[in-house]
Amino acid sequence: MLVQKLRLQRGWSQQQLAELSGLNVRTIQRIEKGQEPSVESLKSLAAVFNLDFSTHKEQGMDNVISETQSAEEILAFKQVRKLKGFYIHLAQYVLVIAVLTVVNALTTPNRWWVQWVIIGWGIGVFSHWLQISERFGLLGSKWEKEQVEKRLGRKL
Repeated sequence: MLVQKLRLQRGWSQQQLAELSGLNVRTIQRIEKGQEPSVESLKSLAAVFNLDFSTHKEQGMDNVISETQSAEEILAFKQVRKLKGFYIHLAQYVLVIAVLTVVNALTTPNRWWVQWVIIGWGIGVFSHWLQISERFGLLGSKWEKEQVEKRLGRKL
């Protein structure tokens, strides 16, 4: 998370960070998803971001993340990832439905089977939207926060 925050603050893409640090793009992606980086990767990233590697190595990545990233930022990153997943799902739906509609029209124009795919997958896309949307407050981030506070014994 720290790497992603520092990268976004500088307006760099993952590709740009990979080129600057000499790391693979896939390595950057894994680190940003929370995988523990190797010592060599940490040194490369520390050099790119002008950070003291020895301080971060001694503190451990968890301490660095907690110091530089608030709970609100972590929740915001999670919400953005969920939103990105929904957009990808929606784009796949539109593309596949368009192709299937053309195939249906060309192969069996008198029998429209594609409607069942549209309805079935459409329900899936709609439920995905409900899951990430906080319009109805069902199991959203507010609910999650309330449940965490409840289990920690804190009052809201």
